[in-house]
Amino acid sequence: MPRAQPPGRGRGPGHAKIVDQFVISARWVVPVEPAGAVLEHHAVAIRDGAIEAVVPAQAGTQFGTQFADYERIDLPDHVLIPGLVNAHTHAAMALMRGMSDDLPLMRWLQEHIWPAETQHVSPEFVRDGTALACAEMLRAGITCFNDMYYFPQAALEAARAAGMRVALGLIVIDFPTAYASDPADYLRKGFELRDRSREDALVSFCLAPHAPYTVSDPTFRRIATFAAELDLPVHVHLHETEHEIERSLAEHGLRPLERLRRLGLLGPGLIAVHAVHLEDHEIQLLAREGCSVAHCPSSNLKLASGFAPIEALRNAGVNICLGTDGAASNNRLDIFTEMRTAALLAKAVARDASAFPEHAALRAATLGGARALGLGARIGSIEPGKRADLVAVELRAPELAPCYDPVSHLVYAAGREHVTHVWVDGVQRIANGEAQNRASGLDTRWQIWQNALRSHADS
Repeated sequence: MPRAQPPGRGRGPGHAKIVDQFVISARWVVPVEPAGAVLEHHAVAIRDGAIEAVVPAQAGTQFGTQFADYERIDLPDHVLIPGLVNAHTHAAMALMRGMSDDLPLMRWLQEHIWPAETQHVSPEFVRDGTALACAEMLRAGITCFNDMYYFPQAALEAARAAGMRVALGLIVIDFPTAYASDPADYLRKGFELRDRSREDALVSFCLAPHAPYTVSDPTFRRIATFAAELDLPVHVHLHETEHEIERSLAEHGLRPLERLRRLGLLGPGLIAVHAVHLEDHEIQLLAREGCSVAHCPSSNLKLASGFAPIEALRNAGVNICLGTDGAASNNRLDIFTEMRTAALLAKAVARDASAFPEHAALRAATLGGARALGLGARIGSIEPGKRADLVAVELRAPELAPCYDPVSHLVYAAGREHVTHVWVDGVQRIANGEAQNRASGLDTRWQIWQNALRSHADS
């Protein structure tokens, strides 16, 4: 059986190498579905970008016969997992990483972020910032991200150049920006982009009303109608801070979740981002309606937003996924960090060491995100027929020895620095820790943006 490291026959977007048929053998394969499974010495066969089979990696078996002519990648010290899904981010804000730290949410937004965006955000800003974010995320094993930001066409161009899978948020806010003038303009531009790009295999879409404090009732009603007609998820910041809830009570006489329920937004397509401050009946409401919660523990901690009741949500049956938020409020686009932080915080909040165990954390980082985005039939687990979004993590370093349980290591010990190989839709994007395509001139462009934004960091 010929060996290849990395496989290569032809070139795809970003000059990544493509091979039609190859097989990856690994020390461990963690498919995520069925839940809790860990397969030792198994191989995953990929054909035309899809997972064809998961079989024991032993001579004389299907691995050595049916796939004998497939190019072969041997990863004897690695665990192979589904690609990680970043279920909530503002990718272009990578250009604002570390710009204004250690501030509460509304002061951070009103005094630093919004003024910087007003002055600088443009298609070029979004394209360059998203390219920087994609470079970071791919190296961290993130193969799909759910984005919410202005000028989504520019974000799409950057994600496409990087070869990443992206769920583009069609952002809607009730005030004008450089991108759009009013809610109708936001929606018109978003739907035009969707119409132009809906056949792109790596692109999907969400409706993305920013938050209850920036979107009016009439706009939310229109979004609910479009979401139902077009079967699109709705991606919205919700119950992030106590101030948000207090403001909603003062302005609407309702808590934000109840307001959205009355406006027809709750359902299996709703992705409630943060969902930190929830009462028991609200947890049950999210569960009954089949909603997802995008948990962003690092951002919640950094902005002192609070501690989300993740174990209570999970026990109620709410689909949990993980997000990094933007690099301006995290400051890492790193789902490994989010897995570990989420698992540890859940135990402290629930006062139960068994809360949000390792397999639940990995599931949230993969299949949970895929299901929230309506992509659960295509990605999120290693199963025949699904697209080959895969990540190999090497567990050979001293800080990872010994290894009794690879999933424990993935959640509690390993980090993005241990990611060695990444495939998106069967195309290798990271090989031996190195990107197979790097946006030309990116180092120069982020330095130019840093100089332009510096005054907002110093103000």
